[in-house]
Amino acid sequence: MNNVGIVLISHSPKIVEGIKDILTQVVNNVPIGVAGGTVENEIGTSIEKIVTAIEQVHNENGVILLYDLGSAMMNAELAFELTGYKNIKIAENIPLVEGAYIAAVESSMGNDIEKIIRSLRESF
Repeated sequence: MNNVGIVLISHSPKIVEGIKDILTQVVNNVPIGVAGGTVENEIGTSIEKIVTAIEQVHNENGVILLYDLGSAMMNAELAFELTGYKNIKIAENIPLVEGAYIAAVESSMGNDIEKIIRSLRESF
């Protein structure tokens, strides 16, 4: 799969798993990673889980990170820096469910990371 990858970041493992279930019903050619909850699977976020999810879906076309709450964004930023990848975009102030849906559809159509981010910003 060479479409732009998507990483779903939430304070709850159940939320990201549910969103991934929705997305995989719509698209099957988009790499989707999940980083929900802490390492102990409690409520919170984990830089380690985010880095792992990025590494699982990263390809030459890049990765978009979508998150639920502000502290998840801070961990997304730290994880992005830790990976050393340049082609990662954080979808700031984008609703997680709706944004993930749009990003997945756009990625499945072969759109590049910049076009997907532009579509997300225009939609919200």
